[in-house]
Amino acid sequence: MMKMHGLKDGPYWLISYSYFLSLSGAYVTFFAVFGSLIGLDIFRLNSHVIQFLFFFIYINLQIVLAFLLASFFSSVKTASVISYIYVFGSGLLGEALLKLFIEDTNFPRPWLVIMELVPGFSLYRGVYELSEYAAAGSYMGKPGMQWGDLNDPINGMKDVLILTFIEWILLLLVAYFLDHRPAWHPIFLFGILSTKHSSPSYKANPRSKRVFADMAKDDVFLEHKVVKRLLKEMDTRNMIICHNLKKVYRGNNRNPDKLAVRGLSLALHKGQCFGMLGPNGAGKSSFINMMIGLVAPTCGTAYIHGMDLRKDMNEIYANIGVCPQHDLLWETLTGREHLLFYGRMKNLAGAALTKAVEESLKSVNLFHCGFGDKSVSKYSGGMKRRLSVAIALIGNPKVVYMDEPSTGLDTISRNDLWNVIKRAKKECTIILTSNEC
Repeated sequence: MMKMHGLKDGPYWLISYSYFLSLSGAYVTFFAVFGSLIGLDIFRLNSHVIQFLFFFIYINLQIVLAFLLASFFSSVKTASVISYIYVFGSGLLGEALLKLFIEDTNFPRPWLVIMELVPGFSLYRGVYELSEYAAAGSYMGKPGMQWGDLNDPINGMKDVLILTFIEWILLLLVAYFLDHRPAWHPIFLFGILSTKHSSPSYKANPRSKRVFADMAKDDVFLEHKVVKRLLKEMDTRNMIICHNLKKVYRGNNRNPDKLAVRGLSLALHKGQCFGMLGPNGAGKSSFINMMIGLVAPTCGTAYIHGMDLRKDMNEIYANIGVCPQHDLLWETLTGREHLLFYGRMKNLAGAALTKAVEESLKSVNLFHCGFGDKSVSKYSGGMKRRLSVAIALIGNPKVVYMDEPSTGLDTISRNDLWNVIKRAKKECTIILTSNEC
């Protein structure tokens, strides 16, 4: 949602990474300081520089690993379950299996290094070495692990530091690479991306083409001709052009394929409000999802102010506003804070930002009675919907997509919404969907 409103990848990664690094760093620091205060030798006797390097590199590796694995999960519940299994599994296996191999002098050292490629095992090996040196130092009245001890042949800490550092850098690059692939691009073994488009090609048989031709009306054929003429003249500026846009969802468990969008072609200019009316399942949301980059077209494409949907999505995001079918809001933030946040992503600042937020709250009837300064958790469904509309319109985007914006609104609020849209369309192109006649 934030990316659709113009948030760049760099700031998002920097803020997210800094947050998790600060949180993990604070936890490890508290853990080490508290352990030292209560007299734990592992923290008190071993070199603090070695401890810092070990824990710092490891928490960075864990953060990068989490970023990487996030690319493979769409369910928070599934990701949480697998993460807990990994954490407890690596800890139990480390104690039950890895410890035996470490203490077995006949076990090949290279195999230990290979096993330590698993981050959980690297953590166990590092803590094991620190505890062994701390115990020996306490027994003999000497310091624990120091810099010179890293060259000890039986000390595995040096291998752990090198391995975790290399993994940190490599996984960071892989995670960034996967995060920047198109949302619809497939991932093959070892993260190699296919050079082909992942969406299946859809071949309509001659009979289906004939049925479509019989059903199409004159204005549909006329729109097809207009689109072809505009594309031939390469006149795609200041408008939206969809050319033969199709979306087919592959059937699972031998179910037939689902044709959601059937070769849509249309041309819209600035100042137009285009409404898509149809029942649930008609393909309205599929069309919107293609236009905002959530799913790939099976075939065809679209041009938004000269930018190709297939290649220029990052540039397109900087010029659009989106009101999704379901409200995506932070319950703890106020309506005003939402608009301030999204307004800043639209490059608004200072007096211009304050003015835009005030006007947005007024336009959707959230300004009076202090509604704009109340947390979203106290909003009704209709109020949340109006806030989503205001978010889509703030910053004067060139194109605005609204997926069933009037859902949950009473008659008065719905009429106010249409008035807002009428005023907004003077400076942009609006595409909205509805299942209400």
